[in-house]
Amino acid sequence: MAVIFEKPHALLDVTTHYCPGCGHGIIHRLVAEVIDEMGIEGDTVGVCPVGCAVMAYDYFSCDMIEAPHGRAPAVATGVKRSNPDLHVFTYQGDGDLAAIGTAETIHSGTRGENIVIVFVNNTTYGMTGGQMAPTTLSNQVTQTTPYGRDVKTAGYPLRVCEIMAKLDGVALSQRVAVDSPAHIRQAKQAIRKGFENESNGRGLSIIEVLSSCPTNWGMTPVKAMEFVREKMIPYYPLGVFKDVTAKEAQQE
Repeated sequence: MAVIFEKPHALLDVTTHYCPGCGHGIIHRLVAEVIDEMGIEGDTVGVCPVGCAVMAYDYFSCDMIEAPHGRAPAVATGVKRSNPDLHVFTYQGDGDLAAIGTAETIHSGTRGENIVIVFVNNTTYGMTGGQMAPTTLSNQVTQTTPYGRDVKTAGYPLRVCEIMAKLDGVALSQRVAVDSPAHIRQAKQAIRKGFENESNGRGLSIIEVLSSCPTNWGMTPVKAMEFVREKMIPYYPLGVFKDVTAKEAQQE
């Protein structure tokens, strides 16, 4: 019998520590599938900082580096500049990238570093117990906003892709989700384009992935996916906010 679906080689055959219903497992698989399809496993380096994906080095078979909290783009910059032939990506959550790592993210974009940033947005600090993150929605209940996020005191949720799209060195800024098969396919296409941009030296690519956190949201996995569709996507619309390859095609 022909095998038509199997675990990617770039993803190790181990049990992950992620909670039931968490989207990290899906996103890990998409990254690994792209690495397999491009045949770059032996030349790929991933950088993961503090957060739920802190142990991603246990799951990917490519080389992985652990970075300080928020500093993954800076570490990735050093790796890529010291060995330009490597394929370098970061894997970061919203509490990491959009809070303590904001400066590293924005300045890596302004410099046009040839790296891929996979940015997982689940509107919460997942690993440390579910506190409010920069991406927490207005009125959303978290451990530190028991009455819901009050934008008058906490500010508005941060739309990272829209910010990054304004930077000259960014080649791709796209928001996707993993709440449905159709959206999962789109997410993989975006990740693939990011790696292709990196391979061709086009600049930084950031792919924001809307995902669920059933444990910290206090929901079942099914209800958490409904929350992504009904609450997150309206505020964080899916789509491409910048794509230099599209502009290049129009100019030809």
